Amino acid sequence: MTGAGHMQLALSLPLLALVAIGLFSRRHNLREAAHLAAAASSSLNVVFLAVTVFRGARPEYRLLEMIPGFSLAFRGEPLGIVFALVASVLWLATVFYAIGYLRSHREGHQARFFACFAVAMWAALGAALAANLFTLFVFYEVLTISTYPLVTHHGTPAARAGGRVYMGILLSASIGLLLLAIVWTWKITGGQLDFLAGGILREPFEAGRLATWQIGLLLGLFAFGIAKAALMPMHRWLPAAMVAPTPVSALLHAVAVVKVGVFSLMKVVVYIFGLELLSETGASLWLAYVAAASVLLASAVALTKDNLKARLAYSTVSQLGYVTLGAALANPAGVIGGSMHIAMHAVGKITLFFCAGAIYVATHKTEVSQMRGLGRRMPLTMVAFFVASLSIIGIPPGGGAWSKWCLALGSAERQQPLLVATLMLSSLLNIAYLLPIPVQAFWGTEPEGTGLHDHPVCLTGTGRGEAPWFCVIPLCLTAAGTVVLFFFANQLYEALAAIAVY
Repeated sequence: MTGAGHMQLALSLPLLALVAIGLFSRRHNLREAAHLAAAASSSLNVVFLAVTVFRGARPEYRLLEMIPGFSLAFRGEPLGIVFALVASVLWLATVFYAIGYLRSHREGHQARFFACFAVAMWAALGAALAANLFTLFVFYEVLTISTYPLVTHHGTPAARAGGRVYMGILLSASIGLLLLAIVWTWKITGGQLDFLAGGILREPFEAGRLATWQIGLLLGLFAFGIAKAALMPMHRWLPAAMVAPTPVSALLHAVAVVKVGVFSLMKVVVYIFGLELLSETGASLWLAYVAAASVLLASAVALTKDNLKARLAYSTVSQLGYVTLGAALANPAGVIGGSMHIAMHAVGKITLFFCAGAIYVATHKTEVSQMRGLGRRMPLTMVAFFVASLSIIGIPPGGGAWSKWCLALGSAERQQPLLVATLMLSSLLNIAYLLPIPVQAFWGTEPEGTGLHDHPVCLTGTGRGEAPWFCVIPLCLTAAGTVVLFFFANQLYEALAAIAVY
């Protein structure tokens, strides 16, 4: 099968999963087996597509052209393939985890949940393989709309309020800023919206149709219009969405939503502006400092949060700033480091959210101050939390060590010591808000009256106070994945090296 064929299959399988979920909506085992099969098959096709792309091919196909310059088209290139690999593999892990979580927690509307999940993953893969800005925008919006029912899944007043913030910020930013940036780009380039190596704005700049200050303004429209990247102050939708079930939080923070955000911003920098244009004009340096401020401020807020999911939410805001910073550096080390961090953060952060969900299923504990002594009852979960924390912090053997190293090199190459200092300080803040959780879990004393008998749901799990195996197995595998990424980071680096050309 050709690369284009694998691409079409990878994009079609989430929709087939949606059909199967509808057909077997009342037959839980068949419904979830079909979803798992579709996720596994889609992942396999993305792997085959990745092999083709990493060998130098650039398979593509155009689905539909509405008017000249606005077509739905898909193309395989290294940055998109890396994101597609991360999203598809973690999709499989998240579905597996969600089965255990939803059943153990006796959540309602499970068929609707999995249906929206499948559409969200279709949108994420469509964005990853988009060949132009218009296709990216379409799937970006589909992702926003399809995840709204997931955010409001519980149907409580708090869930509906969180959903309003979620939709309000994401839609207003994308329509008011991102769409404006796309139309402006189309106008400047004479109807060109395709993602091309070296960028499509170089020629208008050299022809005098685009001034340096306009480049900075256009970049700002993209940076804040892509609100899924959660750059402060466009980040409020993310903590507001924490009212959703934990599998949704994992989807938001690791698999799809925020990753589509930072991936889109990176793709715009590399294939619309081009590294040479941004490096020569210095038009992106302001964005690097805005991202650095977002990194530090979000870390400081995370330190104040006792609710575990809220702490992890602000941690995500901070970590996304690393990717934006790497894009704004507009040099090979920064762009490769930021792109690597998309994968490194995805695997590490999904593990942390899996652990938070497992703790809630097994003990109904949600606050960091309630974690004392929990490691004795849930050793697998808390060890996984510790390992994933190392990656988020950037300490070996966590994969995040390499992406942060590349970002530091990129900052040094741009002669920006303040940005290097920001990266160092942020890692110290990461230690402050993450490591105390497993430390007190293993060495703290659990308060009296919180024994296993107080939480009957634990008895259906592993037999040691852990959550059900459907929850524990994925978090152990993703925790191991953070270590695998540390030892095989060179393969990821080489795959992404092709995008970092002037």
